[in-house]
Amino acid sequence: MIDLKELQKEIYQNKVNKGFNVTDINKEFCLTYGEVAEAYEAWRKKKEDVGEELADVAIYLLGLSEILGIDLENEIQKKVYKNSKREYKMIDGVNTRVKEYNANN
Repeated sequence: MIDLKELQKEIYQNKVNKGFNVTDINKEFCLTYGEVAEAYEAWRKKKEDVGEELADVAIYLLGLSEILGIDLENEIQKKVYKNSKREYKMIDGVNTRVKEYNANN
């Protein structure tokens, strides 16, 4: 199992060591968006490097999380749990959330 907390730190340190951006948050979001677009294009064109492109997306997300001081592993775990507690119903052909998770319930 991968320790995302450690990986976050490793990715950030690699950015620092290689002289990549670690201060311009707007730029990091734009670069992350670009990586998502590259992954989509690889999938759309049935290229063999879709996995590598998705890895780039994850790397950018983890790096951005470290820059922002966000424990992405913890946030993912909380969100997965929250999503598991939501209820959905098909309404007019659209899967619609009918019950929101509330931590106080």
